[in-house]
Amino acid sequence: MNQKVIDATVQKALEQFKAIDEKITHYSSIIGLVDWDQKVMAPKKGRSVFAKATGTLRTEVFKLSVSQEMGNLLETLSSQENFKILDGVTKAKVREYKEYYQKSKSIPANLFQEYSILTAQANDAWEEARENNDFAHYLPALEKIVDFKRKFAEIYGYEDHPYDALLDEFEPGLTVKRLDPLFAKLRESSVKLLERIQQYGKPTQVEVFDQSFDIEKQKEFNRFILPIIGFDMEAGRLDETVHPFAQTVNIGDVRLTTRYLEKNVRSALFGTIHEAGHGIYEQHVNPEYEDSVLQSGASFGIHESQSRFLENMVGRSMEFWKFFFPKLQEYFPKQLENVSIEEFYRAVNTVEPSFIRVEADELTYNLHIMLRYEIEKALIGGEIEAKDLPAIWNQKMQDYLGITPSNDTVGVLQDVHWSFGGIGYFPSYSLGNLYAAQILRTIQKDLPDFSQHIESGRFDLIQEWLKENIHQYGRLYTPNELIVRVTGEELNADYLVEYLEKKYARVYGL
Repeated sequence: MNQKVIDATVQKALEQFKAIDEKITHYSSIIGLVDWDQKVMAPKKGRSVFAKATGTLRTEVFKLSVSQEMGNLLETLSSQENFKILDGVTKAKVREYKEYYQKSKSIPANLFQEYSILTAQANDAWEEARENNDFAHYLPALEKIVDFKRKFAEIYGYEDHPYDALLDEFEPGLTVKRLDPLFAKLRESSVKLLERIQQYGKPTQVEVFDQSFDIEKQKEFNRFILPIIGFDMEAGRLDETVHPFAQTVNIGDVRLTTRYLEKNVRSALFGTIHEAGHGIYEQHVNPEYEDSVLQSGASFGIHESQSRFLENMVGRSMEFWKFFFPKLQEYFPKQLENVSIEEFYRAVNTVEPSFIRVEADELTYNLHIMLRYEIEKALIGGEIEAKDLPAIWNQKMQDYLGITPSNDTVGVLQDVHWSFGGIGYFPSYSLGNLYAAQILRTIQKDLPDFSQHIESGRFDLIQEWLKENIHQYGRLYTPNELIVRVTGEELNADYLVEYLEKKYARVYGL
């Protein structure tokens, strides 16, 4: 076959591939909007029926992704001869679809549809169980989801552990063998640091938060800080939900949600900053990747690195509150009039073992994640069953944090993830912390005035660096390629260990 024929064949394949990519992305955009609506706006009585419609649409996306046409196009474009003449952007698109196709092509469409409807309906079962402290109400749906994920792991295939197949969905290339030593190093250092803080740390004035903070004022303050820290409100919005999340409809429509508690001002404040990290990432993706598989973040772990970076390494820093604390005092003069900036900084960085992951401090947060990781790994490995989870959860909380939940609402029922099938997702949070510490080390080298920029409210300079080095690329690079490109080395737990040691020595006078 001569070069002209090859060129014509490749060109036609590229046109067809782009058309399917756009269709899948458009459907996914609508699904994103539906997901947001179901969790934020939809009346309860219509959700279960609508879940079937969502399942149908997800199944159409699935069928397109594993269709014979997609298989033929991927075979043509990924052949050794043709792949080398593609540009880098197209190569990345082919890579993303090929990985999904090879893993998922053996899943029957009717099985996928059944799973999609189940996970859409399971959210309601989880919400009701959580509200009523009734794990038994959620258990039937959870058992089915676990069964599905075990089946999918076998279909996807793995070398060492079935959980690897599910990890790969959220963090491509990650395995239990790679993750275990990273977590072991972090676990050991975190537990030792926690013990030192509990034994020798100078107490913080965390009781400053044991007051009523008007919810409407909280909302006003959150809307005040969002554009300053870099979130474009003309390309997004902020709403309320049971479990905070960020949802991208498209690059120009990124929706944040948070949860307001009158007796816990930190919940919505840091939850909003966290979700803003996700949202800013999505808003900064290169517009040329719109309508394609590359328009979102590199991985869940990289995504979490941006939210955890903004929430903790920026949002809980002394410099951040030197800029924002006077304004917060204006919103809550009675509650904060006699609180110094030093007292407030130490209070927002209080280390205190707690039941709720999303409200955990920066140090013990990783222990919450490791607990979930170990449970998920054992679930998928068949070592434990869903019915055993409340007792196992409570025991691990006691082992890791020295506390036992008084009920399942603040224990095993607190997270939404399993209800949407997100088994394999939780490690992304601690991976995000690991990535974020490594990125922090690099940005401090590139921007010597990094801390001064925060203190003077020049978040635009920091966001420009993040956009230039991380955000703009979307899914162009794999997570490992991206972290090496940004920091010059693969993921290294030492940076987070050092960061936590230095920070809490300062906070607690160790």
